[in-house]
Amino acid sequence: GLKKWVEVGNSGIFRPELLLPMGLPENISVLAWGLSLERPTMIKYGINNIRELVGHRVNLQMVYDSPLCRLAA
Repeated sequence: GLKKWVEVGNSGIFRPELLLPMGLPENISVLAWGLSLERPTMIKYGINNIRELVGHRVNLQMVYDSPLCRLAA
């Protein structure tokens, strides 16, 4: 319904400077992937900044008023 492409699944390799504090060797590569469900959720609820969806700036009233999972009776 958006009439545009939306990335849902994504992946990438961690940058070395993010791995060093974890004690991993410099010559190691770490792959990460995920479903990235934040993007369609942001579109559905009209959220422009991801920090309003996750983190300390979340509007808890929106969470209470908009359950993510609805079970039919």
